[in-house]
Amino acid sequence: MPFGNTHNKLKMNYSSDQEYPDLSQHNNHMAKVLTPEMYDNLRDKETPSGFTLDDLIQTGIDNPGHPFIMTVGCVAGDEETYEVFKELLDPVIEERHGGYKPSDKHKTDLNADNLQGGDDLDPNYVLSSRVRTGRSIRGFCLPPHCSRGERRAIENLSLESLDILDGDLKGKYYALKNMSEEEQQQLIDDHFLFDKPVSPLLLASGMARDWPDGRGIWHNDNKTFLVWVNEEDHLRVISMQKGGNMKEVFNRFCTGLTKIESLFKERSHEFMWNEHLGYVLTCPSNLGTGLRAGVHVKLPNVSKNEKFGEILKRLRLQKRGTGGVDTAAVGGVFDISNADRLGFSEVELVQMVVDGVNLLVEMEKRLEGGESIDDLMPEQK
Repeated sequence: MPFGNTHNKLKMNYSSDQEYPDLSQHNNHMAKVLTPEMYDNLRDKETPSGFTLDDLIQTGIDNPGHPFIMTVGCVAGDEETYEVFKELLDPVIEERHGGYKPSDKHKTDLNADNLQGGDDLDPNYVLSSRVRTGRSIRGFCLPPHCSRGERRAIENLSLESLDILDGDLKGKYYALKNMSEEEQQQLIDDHFLFDKPVSPLLLASGMARDWPDGRGIWHNDNKTFLVWVNEEDHLRVISMQKGGNMKEVFNRFCTGLTKIESLFKERSHEFMWNEHLGYVLTCPSNLGTGLRAGVHVKLPNVSKNEKFGEILKRLRLQKRGTGGVDTAAVGGVFDISNADRLGFSEVELVQMVVDGVNLLVEMEKRLEGGESIDDLMPEQK
């Protein structure tokens, strides 16, 4: 799939109407917001690095979406994208993040001591726990738009910083291009290796250019703390382990992430963050915390209940199959995680998952015993 029409300046020889995309069959947030008037107003603008409106919307044009699955339909090419194209992006963000307005301010809380409970999720039902987020390094273009040199510089900077981590966080970096087949297979078996870019959403966004140059995976010796480099974001930071001790997972996540940020600052590089959007990432869906706290949990009975979808909605949770987004559950095991990213702090989102999963497990136990769960139906969070 080709990557847009980025540097074709001759497109300006054609009228806005002649260049306007046909979005009549599309179901994504971008297509809902973009109008011919807005396209006309924005199509000759570009960010300081040269990212244009056509770059921004290409993935949403090439991927019309699914009637029942609402994708975002646009990506940022650099930090300034969110300001230069705010006429389009502000309504997309508001729609995607439950009414989050341009005047709203995001809160960050990476103090794991503020989490209540979380160390007692029933391991008979909760098979594994993980928390992940993304980070972007200020001064570099984002993966849809960065150059080969930028990508390699981000990899080197990441390697320098991660190499200093010690104690439980001490680990090793694996560059994708240098990996043996055995190493690749081991990382796949450990559920560590991120997918090669076959998703049309990633391909149309320009994130797969020069693959696998400049990409890699770092993990600690215990294989409980992991950093992806130059995948969908500059960094994807993941804390994970077997069982239901989300408190331990979140504590490691906060400690590791804080240490990484300070190491980058020592090298005169800070993460992209502002009061309104929180942490700035490639996809508008991941703004704010960028955080997804999730567990693999056995819910064969609850999942068959006609109110399962409504229960998750009220708890502000979402379900996936254990193979990731768009996969089905196998054997009643679901990946349950927070639905929100923006407008809630990291602690608040993990708290929603802890409280919600505890309730779902209690419901599962009730149904196993043939009892009613009507009195356990939660209020809307």
